[in-house]
Amino acid sequence: MGNLIDIAEHPCPAGMPRPATSGREGLLRPGQNVWRLERAARGKVLVDAANYYGTLREVLKKARHSIFIAGWDIDSRTPLVGPSGEAADGLPATLGPFLAALVQRRPELRVKLLLWDYSVLYALERELLPALSLQWNTPWQIELCLDDEIAFGASHHQKLAIVDDSLAFCGGLDLTIRRWDTSEHRIHNPHRMDPRDETYAPFHDTQMMVDGAAATALAELFHSRWLRGACEELPPPSPAGADGTDLWPSGVVPDFRDVEIGIARTMGTFEDEPEIREVERLFEDMIDVAERSIYIENQFLTNVGLAQRLADRMRERPQLEAVILGPKTHHTWLEHRTMLAGRIRFTETLRRAGVMDRVRLLYPHVGGRRGPQADVMVHSKVMIVDDRLLRVGSANLCNRSMAADSECDLVIEARDEATRAGIRQVRDRFLAEHLGATLEQVAEATQGGSLFAALDRLGTRRRQLLPIEDGRLQEGEGLPQIEAVADPVRPLSSTVLLADFTAGNGHPHLMPLWLRIALVAGPILLLGIAWRYTPLADFLNPDTFSASMQSVNGAWGPAMALGLFMVLGLLAFPVNVLIVATAAAFGLWPGLMYAAVGALVSAFLTYLVGRRAGPDMLRKLMGPRINRISRGIARNGIMAVTMVRLMPVAPFTLVNLVAGAIRIPMLDYMAGTALGLAPGLLLMTALGDRLIRIMQAPSLTDIIGFVLVLLAWAALSYGLQMLVGWFRRRAAHKEEA
Repeated sequence: MGNLIDIAEHPCPAGMPRPATSGREGLLRPGQNVWRLERAARGKVLVDAANYYGTLREVLKKARHSIFIAGWDIDSRTPLVGPSGEAADGLPATLGPFLAALVQRRPELRVKLLLWDYSVLYALERELLPALSLQWNTPWQIELCLDDEIAFGASHHQKLAIVDDSLAFCGGLDLTIRRWDTSEHRIHNPHRMDPRDETYAPFHDTQMMVDGAAATALAELFHSRWLRGACEELPPPSPAGADGTDLWPSGVVPDFRDVEIGIARTMGTFEDEPEIREVERLFEDMIDVAERSIYIENQFLTNVGLAQRLADRMRERPQLEAVILGPKTHHTWLEHRTMLAGRIRFTETLRRAGVMDRVRLLYPHVGGRRGPQADVMVHSKVMIVDDRLLRVGSANLCNRSMAADSECDLVIEARDEATRAGIRQVRDRFLAEHLGATLEQVAEATQGGSLFAALDRLGTRRRQLLPIEDGRLQEGEGLPQIEAVADPVRPLSSTVLLADFTAGNGHPHLMPLWLRIALVAGPILLLGIAWRYTPLADFLNPDTFSASMQSVNGAWGPAMALGLFMVLGLLAFPVNVLIVATAAAFGLWPGLMYAAVGALVSAFLTYLVGRRAGPDMLRKLMGPRINRISRGIARNGIMAVTMVRLMPVAPFTLVNLVAGAIRIPMLDYMAGTALGLAPGLLLMTALGDRLIRIMQAPSLTDIIGFVLVLLAWAALSYGLQMLVGWFRRRAAHKEEA
């Protein structure tokens, strides 16, 4: 109980963490192209999921107090195993059961999973009902928050894992299925299998591991996202190494020591929050300082502005070479019409600038000319400039990663020879993997500073980099309207959707006006169609319904109505539908009385259920976002409950359960419920009577009356809400005085 009440005292965040300031010279500037610059005692680039998952598994086993994971996707069935493909430590191999085993072994451990509340477009790619596997089917220490606190059309794309605030992973890899692969990318690997026992193509991706203050900063980033998504303030991160525990896995040799880590983010405009475009500025600045070579691995190339920036720099520096690795093509219909079309425009920009002869656009390929062959799916997001800058993160070189989605990249700027050597070795490791060569062979081939020399000299029949040949954009292949949604240059708004996807200014809203109207009017329209063309009217005919409710000497009808409120209220059936049905059956004034009693009794019963269940049970069932409701009703008794009923901020039943769980005083709760329901009861009852007549024999007068009732209901609710707010502000002013 105390947990939810304490949480309720803290409002949701007004924005993300504020950038730190730094007086250091160099390319990385906090508050401009990076959010923070923080020290890491060690840093390691983990190439491919088998290396990342195996390393993460070892670190998670050392966790003492907290595990934070954020991702575009999190799947309980993820094989969290290393290159062997097996779990040799006696713990479950897959993510969900593995985390459950950890918290059972260490009860004080808390696990927070922050997953994008994804678009229905990706439903077939995701685990069905992730809350069932990661929230309900795991111990109470594991909590999942489905986060939708982002602009309309954007996604949460950051891929973070932080352990005990002192060791963190950031990059392009989600903890999900169809990602695991070793760096050998063998054509046939029995462990490269999804939960349906279907094989998938070789898969290449990258994650970076850091410790020290850099890891603590990433913990702060997760805290800010959790606060906005779950409306729960987590305890402040502990300084890295405060408890003396070294989480760095044994046997993992760092690529970098005592190095400064820059953290760059993207976050689209949301409500009153300003946009964050550090990722885009960092891409621009890295291109602008390139001298000899740029090495890029990226899934999507659609941002023409960055293509033009690269072309300009290559004209300034005739010796500059660019090697860009991506997937051979984009296979799905949506990606083919959007991301592939964008990549063609990206390369056309370079071609028109006359620099395409110094750009190699390639994809990894395994297998010889004879026998089995496979293309390697490139999902990593890596950029290396000369031996000066190394960047690993979640951001693609596409429009939505620059301004709409949440992104997080880590970047290292070399300030000494040891760091430069580390950057060169990481780059050579990528080339060695793709070309089937040794590090020594790559280092020798690139001694003169040319990456093309390594590409021309190295490569085997079984491991090679081949040219991407997208061809030219054919008429009808690019669909600007669809591209504007799939790869938006900024978060979508009603202006974008209603103005034929043309460019415009202004801050987007969470949901466009036309969609909000459709969500309200759609169910009413569907109900009318069902009433007219299905047997629904026979079952819910007001005469039949009223006669059955008032049968048996007229005594059981009201009792049946009361019973429906009680039973359906426990099942979270919409209370407004019950009010309309009661009005239809009994008429205006009897319906008003029965509906009032039924709604109050239903509220009372579900309040008692919530009180009995307690906050922990409700939190387990509904997840940490329950804090948003508790915060709205736990502050000021009667006024708070009244205001929540008037707005409303959540379904009727859920508010009742939460009010009981956090033990709002019974008198305050019932009085606030009665006050808050009063205008809705009166006007919904009148609406119900008019709605039946409209469905049976609509007339212009009835339709006008219907609209007037809706407007009156909205005006009265708004007026009472403003009145309650005025009383609250007045009370707060008196307290301050």
